Amino acid sequence: MTKLKFDDQGLIPVIVQDAETNEVLTLAYMNQESYDLTLKDQLMTFYSRSRKELWRKGETSGNYQHLVSLKLDCDQDALVAKVKKDGPACHTGAESCFNESLFGDDQQATIDALYELVKGRKEAPQEGSYTSYLFEKGVEKILKKVGEESTEVVIGAMKEDRTETVFEISDLVYHVLVLMVEMGIDLAEVRQELANRHVVDKKVKQERLQ
Repeated sequence: MTKLKFDDQGLIPVIVQDAETNEVLTLAYMNQESYDLTLKDQLMTFYSRSRKELWRKGETSGNYQHLVSLKLDCDQDALVAKVKKDGPACHTGAESCFNESLFGDDQQATIDALYELVKGRKEAPQEGSYTSYLFEKGVEKILKKVGEESTEVVIGAMKEDRTETVFEISDLVYHVLVLMVEMGIDLAEVRQELANRHVVDKKVKQERLQ
């Protein structure tokens, strides 16, 4: 059985990542008791070095972190946990505790980042923002734009114009994200639906081979 190497204070650092995006959410510490509780309940539980007590993420905020996987490093003195989170990881309300850039610019134009940006424009409208304008006009306007952009994708593809098609697909993806936020649909729901289809498709292929 693998034995964890706790430090002199009986603690081991835990890097927590979002299981869907791999974004680093926080760095916390566990002692033996919080480690055992995390495995038992599959909810991230840590030890507070400042308060000298156990704390379960989400116990007061509701932003629980559900354990998906837990890995130990080669020296057996550090852990990496991947989680599904019910809300922001940081007490400030940010998705991650790591937000202040000290060197370089690692911002990536991911769908997840764009979704969060769109969601932010709905929750806190900004004057002059096209996204906020769409939310102000409502679902009919958003649906109209989704329809228009779908047509533009078809036209670009029919012309066999790769550059134009990529451009129009990008517009369509953006407007679909706006629609998702308007309807309260999370990216995780779409990922789960795609995963379900993959499982079904794999099962059908296996049955055909039998």
